Amino acid sequence: MDVLAGVLRGLRARDAFLLRTVMDPPWSIRVRDAAPLSVTTVVRGGAWVVPEAGEPVPLGPGDVAVLRGPDPYTVADQPGTPPQVVIHPGQRCTTLAGRDLTDVRALGLRTWGTRPDAATALLTGTYASGGAVGAGLLAALPPLLVLPGTDAEAPVVTLLAAELHRAQPGQEVVLDRLLDLLVIAVLRSWFARPEARPPGWHRAAGDPVVGPAVRLVQGDPAHPWTVAGLAAAAGVSRAAFARRFADLVGEPPMAFVTSWRLAVAADLLRDTDLTLTAVARRVGYGSPFALSVAFKRRRGVSPRAYRETV
Repeated sequence: MDVLAGVLRGLRARDAFLLRTVMDPPWSIRVRDAAPLSVTTVVRGGAWVVPEAGEPVPLGPGDVAVLRGPDPYTVADQPGTPPQVVIHPGQRCTTLAGRDLTDVRALGLRTWGTRPDAATALLTGTYASGGAVGAGLLAALPPLLVLPGTDAEAPVVTLLAAELHRAQPGQEVVLDRLLDLLVIAVLRSWFARPEARPPGWHRAAGDPVVGPAVRLVQGDPAHPWTVAGLAAAAGVSRAAFARRFADLVGEPPMAFVTSWRLAVAADLLRDTDLTLTAVARRVGYGSPFALSVAFKRRRGVSPRAYRETV
């Protein structure tokens, strides 16, 4: 399994909120939805992203902004334009005074704004949940990153814009997959930039010794992995493997194995109806009790309590 693809398994759109916004200036939208990840790209015109902390950043046609929640932010025609609309959790839209705007100014399927041919057109996708596996990826991102249109995936943006106008069977799935594809392409480009600070698993991906070992663990968390076994698979001594792994990934091999298993277990508890016994087997624990002990030690709650809260 590819390392980045493995982590992104926990970051899936799954009926994400996806909207085309068309606005004439002056306009300003305050986003307070607390989503773990949002993506905004400019189809026409321009915009500014104003984070809660930090300097405003301009967006031109094709530029893609990725915002890591839950901090609020503003998208506007100019940084100083006062907000007119507030987006709350659950994608509820109101005025600053609280008047509901959810069904106001609807201009067709998944389109909201002043008029269809307004000066500015944006596409915004919001992930309601990043999952435990994806959380490790999000933690490595800055609160706001912007890729210029020359570095982003313009064909994906074009496909998203076109699909938003269709009302055909399977459209929700198509939109989710296109949004995932855009995010994966943007993150891949971002982590390749010199200013990025990728997580340890990403730094290790190209290493001929550690990279394959990480992929083995991610591909089969149920296997009874040992340092000796991973070292043998990598073709180096146990001591040399352990040192190289810790240097590149930032934690010892078995700590990484445990972290990955428990992250996968958390996503299984959230996304499936598997019994605790089945979840334990999927991630390499011999019994529900063994999983519960490790899970509570790491997350502070039992697997059952975690499932009830997500």
